[in-house]
Amino acid sequence: MPKERNFGLDVLRAIAITLVVLSHITYLFVQESENHFVLLIRTLGAVGVDLFFVLSGFLIGGLLLKDIEKHRYKFSHLITFWKRRWLRTLPNYFLVLFINILLYYIYSEDLVDSLGLYFVFFQNFSGPHPDFFTEAWSLSIEEYAYLILPAVIFFMLFMFKKHQKLMFFWTTFATIFVLFLLKVQFYFEADIASYKDWSAGFRKVVIYRLDAIYLGFILAYLMRQFPEFFKKQKFLFLFFGAFIFIGVHFLIYIRQLQPQTDLGFYVFVYLASISVSLALVFPFAIHMKRSTFFNTLVFFISTRSYAIYLINFSAILLSIQYFIPIDSISIFFKGILCILYLTLTIGLSNVIYVYFEKPILRYRDRIF
Repeated sequence: MPKERNFGLDVLRAIAITLVVLSHITYLFVQESENHFVLLIRTLGAVGVDLFFVLSGFLIGGLLLKDIEKHRYKFSHLITFWKRRWLRTLPNYFLVLFINILLYYIYSEDLVDSLGLYFVFFQNFSGPHPDFFTEAWSLSIEEYAYLILPAVIFFMLFMFKKHQKLMFFWTTFATIFVLFLLKVQFYFEADIASYKDWSAGFRKVVIYRLDAIYLGFILAYLMRQFPEFFKKQKFLFLFFGAFIFIGVHFLIYIRQLQPQTDLGFYVFVYLASISVSLALVFPFAIHMKRSTFFNTLVFFISTRSYAIYLINFSAILLSIQYFIPIDSISIFFKGILCILYLTLTIGLSNVIYVYFEKPILRYRDRIF
């Protein structure tokens, strides 16, 4: 593992992608289920994506703060920032998008109507994501998060050159508030009949989820401004994070809260609570010591996590389900399919990382 990598952040990244993959494995056993264990695993899969959001915001916010400290906030610096981000995210995305287009054409001999929107990440900007390459919903949120707030921050720094770090903080805070107003509008206008409606129409929509990433910006600012405080209180933050996370899910279970009956909770409280609880884990994670036993495994999973996320569901799991009637086979053979799914996911993601993603990242670091 390279020394410049933070072990704790790699652990969080590995945990996030593991939760996502485990949640997808449940679809090899049953599509729809009221079983509490299955629902728990799938809920944790959604939490894994939320963890990715906060982690992305924390890392990107930290990079922007470094630029601010070095007075690199001209338009040319913003363009360089975007180019580095695009070389990190776009090549893998478009590679797997084309793989999904090919598979979709093979399986259905047709193409999805909204395909063009995927090339500009607009397929779920203000409405539900189409039923194609469904993992892409989170990539749209990531890409617009990188576009919108950094541009606003650089503009504000250009206009007001004093107190740059405070400008970063208050610009981020103001943006989160504007996004909150969009949630208010959704609350009064939405017609939600089920959890699935809420998830598709709110949880996976760009304009309602950007704040999860921008919370990471706030976290990066606070931990940079008060590093010793967060280091000393890391266990306290970890405790409160666990308390909030467990408490909010316990409340849902005890009160049987559902989006169709408790929309205010799911719009204004639930996702925000999850993001905050995950953010409170970061002070502990940042200061984790490397584990001799887990170093290699954590490094392997975390570096392949982006490729794993993109390839595991639409390209691999749905292909398995297309060729094999899941409902008509025994539990034993479903277990075999799980092994096949994991083998293909890890194998193909490793190929993508080693022969495609890694060379592009080396090229990026060489020219920028």
